[in-house]
Amino acid sequence: MGKQRVLSGVQPTGNYHLGNYLGAIRNWVEGQSQYENFLFVADLHAITVPHDPAKLAENTYTLVALYLACGLDLEYSTIFVQSHIPAHSELTWLFNCITPLNWLERMIQFKEKAVKQGENVNVGLLDYPVLMAADILLYDPDKVPVGEDQKQHLELTRDIAIRLNDQFGTPDKPVLKLPEPLIRKEGARVMSLTDGTRKMSKSDPSELSRINLLDSPEDIQKKIKRCKTDVTKGLWFDDPERPECNNLLTLYMLLSLKTKEAVAAECKDMGWGQFKPLLTETTIEALKPIQQKYQAVMEDKGYVESVMRQGREKAEAIASSTLLKVKTAMGYSMPF
Repeated sequence: MGKQRVLSGVQPTGNYHLGNYLGAIRNWVEGQSQYENFLFVADLHAITVPHDPAKLAENTYTLVALYLACGLDLEYSTIFVQSHIPAHSELTWLFNCITPLNWLERMIQFKEKAVKQGENVNVGLLDYPVLMAADILLYDPDKVPVGEDQKQHLELTRDIAIRLNDQFGTPDKPVLKLPEPLIRKEGARVMSLTDGTRKMSKSDPSELSRINLLDSPEDIQKKIKRCKTDVTKGLWFDDPERPECNNLLTLYMLLSLKTKEAVAAECKDMGWGQFKPLLTETTIEALKPIQQKYQAVMEDKGYVESVMRQGREKAEAIASSTLLKVKTAMGYSMPF
């Protein structure tokens, strides 16, 4: 048997931060040799909220360069851009026609984002979980890396696949494979530096809430120096009354590559005045090789374009095959 296939993606919205890296991209890198990886730039998802069209293509290019800078190896990973493959949009429409509206209205992230956007809620914001299902199911993946907050979306994906299989397949010959979640316990949710109860996010208006992968050492020092802490002496994990303490210790653990037990022993008697410089130095050193490789990759535009082109060709072949299978099952005639 060959390797299991894994699929995941990140939106090209700029300001890629430690949450993106530690919660997703580094996990892809560490496990990439174990799987056949399809990793994409989710630029169709990026326009469900107001966006700057002048920066969309630039952010897409930047994200591909960051994928490479973070250590994704083309021997194991196929990197492609979502909008370069029309099958994503076409399969979304087919799924729309079998997905009950109430399935989408109950999605937690839609409710949260709809509150933030007020009257500017578009159909894409409601429907993007169906696009996400199409993203996933087009490539017949065995595993989908997800954080705890994304499990509901994968459950919806499985529900859509089951519904299509029930309506247009047979028990012994389903149309689509049901993917399983691939969840890493540590680092699945990296929290804000200004509020340890909220996820680190590109959409947070405060730059102090996150450490971006391309931040300078001076910016990293400033953000950690100003991050929210508490007045309790000593540092320890998993105290519900100290979310910021748990978050910062977790960041240190993940960036230093130390075990939870080792960090707990090292930091138990520290105060914030001693710990923050330690976290700052560790963060700067962890990001330095990524930043250096990113600069090198960005200087070779032709290489980045070749990665995107080769990724499109490989991904499109698989996506087109899956789309044809779905359309055939649903009764469509094929073009002559």
